Formats: sequence, C-alpha cells, structure tokens
Amino acid sequence: MAQYFKISEFDCRCGCGKNNINDALVRKLDRVREKAGIPIVVSSGCRCEKNNKAAGGKDDSAHLEGLAADIKAISSGTRWKLLSAIFTTGFNRIGIRKTFIHVDIDISKPEKVIWLY
Repeated sequence: MAQYFKISEFDCRCGCGKNNINDALVRKLDRVREKAGIPIVVSSGCRCEKNNKAAGGKDDSAHLEGLAADIKAISSGTRWKLLSAIFTTGFNRIGIRKTFIHVDIDISKPEKVIWLY
C-alpha cells in the first residue's frame, strides 16, 4: 500500500490499536515524501475519541475517520520543503503549527483552507 510508510505509523497514539487510515491519504503522503525528498515523521494519524479529546481535537476531527495526519516539521527549511510538496501534491486542507503540519482529505468540510494554530 505505502512506499515510504508503515501503516503502524498511523496507529492511535494511546495504544488502543485504532487504525482506520484512508488509503488515498497515505498515497498522497507518499507523493509528498517523494517530492520533498526528506523523511516524513507522522506525529498523529488515527485517533480514538478519548485520544482526540486529550489532543485537543474537535468533535468532528478528520483524525477520527482516518482522513488526517500531522507530520513533524521542526526546522524552517524542513517546513518549507514539506509545504511546497504538500501544495503541489494537491492537499487543500492544511493546518500549520510551529512543530507540525496537519493535512487531511475530509471532503465533508470546506476545501482550500489553510489555518494557523
């Protein structure tokens, strides 16, 4: 399924075993990895309701449905490479924080949105 990722990288971080990650999301992240030319570390993929609440996620978070991932972006150079690859891969729901970038493919929410945390 994935070239650059192990599916276990998208497991809920609380240890509950939830992993309903969407194949299309992983394929897009594979393309981002290819374009950026740098490793991508998933800091949050699928979430159960309890973990989503603990992470400060919204009740309708795309993480609950396996439609979102947060990827680490520590340095400004890394962040720039990732954002450039994310834009050219066609993600159009992007959240930017100092230490991570959120991407999702949730079509039930407004598209072509970029937000800052």
